[in-house]
Amino acid sequence: MSFDLSVWAMWDGASPADVRAAVQRCRQGQHVERYPDPRVVAFYRAVTAIYPDRPATPGTPWERAPLHAASDHVEMNLFPTCADQVLLDIERLAGEHGLMLFDLQDGSVYPPPAGQRPVPVQGR
Repeated sequence: MSFDLSVWAMWDGASPADVRAAVQRCRQGQHVERYPDPRVVAFYRAVTAIYPDRPATPGTPWERAPLHAASDHVEMNLFPTCADQVLLDIERLAGEHGLMLFDLQDGSVYPPPAGQRPVPVQGR
């Protein structure tokens, strides 16, 4: 069984409940039709530069590859035995790119550190 995390590009003032609702919509196959959020693109490029997903080479943390990348989020299914450094890198990169981190195991939502809050998204 994989260890699942996702990062989300949300609007300023988004709450953990907003992230959980977005996750639920994704799980139901409902994805926002819009240009990819630059924060998501930058995160995807950064995380896959460290841990490639195309192709997933031996030793990468991805239980499922390629990663599920949508316009507003990236879902990562990791081997439960992946190194703690992988999780630290994901958390760091999410913060650097102003993304909210969702832990599917317990439903926790981690906002970016202070000073790296999500930026407003059009239409919100």
